[in-house]
Amino acid sequence: MKIPHRIAPLVEDGLVDEVVRQLMSGKEATVFVVRCGDETRCAKVYKEANKRSFRQAVDYVEGRKTKNTRKARAMDKGTRYGRKSQEEAWQSAEVDALYRLAGAGVRVPTPYNFCEGVLLMELVTDSDGNPAPRLNDVEFSAEDARKHHYTLMMEVVRMLCAGVVHGDLSEYNVLLSSTGVVIIDLPQAVDAASNNHASSMLERDVRNLTNYFGRFAPELLATAYGKEIWSLYQDGTLNPNVQLSGFFEQSLQPVDLDTVVLAIDDARAEDAARRLRLERGQTTFS
Repeated sequence: MKIPHRIAPLVEDGLVDEVVRQLMSGKEATVFVVRCGDETRCAKVYKEANKRSFRQAVDYVEGRKTKNTRKARAMDKGTRYGRKSQEEAWQSAEVDALYRLAGAGVRVPTPYNFCEGVLLMELVTDSDGNPAPRLNDVEFSAEDARKHHYTLMMEVVRMLCAGVVHGDLSEYNVLLSSTGVVIIDLPQAVDAASNNHASSMLERDVRNLTNYFGRFAPELLATAYGKEIWSLYQDGTLNPNVQLSGFFEQSLQPVDLDTVVLAIDDARAEDAARRLRLERGQTTFS
């Protein structure tokens, strides 16, 4: 097929040898099947901001930092350069997340290169070597639904252990490959520690998957994996080998406000004492 103009620079640089066909076009990007030497891969071409239906909502970009202070100021001011830099940051977020999650053993496509707004990555295939279907295109038995659902809950755990929440996880961005489920589409991924909406996003991700698989195994609808996973994360006991139960019992014990106030006062007193010691030390040194 004719080489799309956005992929042309990759062909010129020898990163892509041939564009085979368009695989799909979604709300944020168009994906092509390409040949790179002897391998078949896919090229994800991000759409320009004004042509993309998925917006960079403030909930998603909260907590994202840029090391370039000039870019950061321009992005805050909304200048033309700032909007361009923000768009580049939005696109590279998926690349960063893919490398981070692949390194943590999460089932995501292997990323190979990112150039000129085009992400080269593994083409996930089924047992016949064809592009793997999305979950929403597959019918499951109750047993398979339970199996894939739990596998994905553990992938959510591994992602969170790596400090990442997908933020838009559903049956539409999980592929069923020859070796099992593979999570895709991560430009909206958020940092669990720095984004105040991370917990609600994680619970929504889990709820989306549970509602889908609950069509085939209705008992899944009574589970509370999202709250359980986030509670373990907050307690510092979450790990990739944790055994999830799917149940969560929220504590109804009243908060002891007097104890909380005393703890705050103690912390303030300790900080004041520390500052005083520092001041005295500096005076003595002078």
